[in-house]
Amino acid sequence: MTKLEQIEKSVSELDANELQAFATWFRELQAERWDIQFEQDAKSGALDALADGALAEFKAGRSRSL
Repeated sequence: MTKLEQIEKSVSELDANELQAFATWFRELQAERWDIQFEQDAKSGALDALADGALAEFKAGRSRSL
């Protein structure tokens, strides 16, 4: 049995309260990892082209207030 299969089996056996706690923990883990990846991408310059494009659109008047 693979690690993923073991996790799936364990999660499927959780009761409702345990599943809710797991879901909350997993959402927080995903958010934390997303934040880390975003920070790494920002530091590496991987987002620079997107930022430059957005600024160009704004300067050209092709944006609106939210």
